[in-house]
Amino acid sequence: MTSVKTDLQEKLRRLREYSACDVSDALLKLQKPKPGEVARAGYLADIGPQPTGNSTDTLQKVVAPACTLKLVSKNATPDSTPPAENAIPKGSHWVDLTEPGTIVVIDQPQGQMCAAVGGIMAQRMKIRGVAGCIVGGRVRDVAELRDTQLPIFALGKSTVGVGAEARAYARNVRVSITGVDVSPGDIIFCDPLEGVVVIPQGLLDETLSLISKLVTADDKVKEAVLGGMTVAEAFKTFRE
Repeated sequence: MTSVKTDLQEKLRRLREYSACDVSDALLKLQKPKPGEVARAGYLADIGPQPTGNSTDTLQKVVAPACTLKLVSKNATPDSTPPAENAIPKGSHWVDLTEPGTIVVIDQPQGQMCAAVGGIMAQRMKIRGVAGCIVGGRVRDVAELRDTQLPIFALGKSTVGVGAEARAYARNVRVSITGVDVSPGDIIFCDPLEGVVVIPQGLLDETLSLISKLVTADDKVKEAVLGGMTVAEAFKTFRE
């Protein structure tokens, strides 16, 4: 088990050498959208660093496996009951079950105005050793979020607590963030400059293999264009 973890950490270290755009370039070639489906290449649209207003120059990339949380509307009756291993035990709080070294990915129902994460939740995740948090919805307690120094990415902010509209339904199940599926164990690539990209767990090795080739080709294109070559000619020479 230790060797497996060490191997994964080395792969994640190598990934951090690239940008989120590089990752999406690789996924665009590796993933095969269904007929009529728009290629998303893992990109979580409009998910950005929170709190806003900080210089992204001081923020670091965060790359780690996902653990997930699915919220549902407060008064909704889910279609099914989650398996026992995915349920939030009675008397427990989801934040106390978060896993060290992971990025917590929270699926909040679309259109809600409440905050799925606030200062207390962020503080607890930080103490638990969580690497970061992605919220497909809103956050609040901006000053407290900043104080925790936990990397948090979300759609926006709110002043309203989660209890107004939502409740926790299940953990470590497949969720959807801005239309992109995320499964537990998928690799979350948080780039404060470019955005957040999800690498399916089964495509990690292929992504690493392809991404280096694509970046090398693009470096040659840039060098050729700087030397006076047209983009069309450079693409034909180095990309095709």
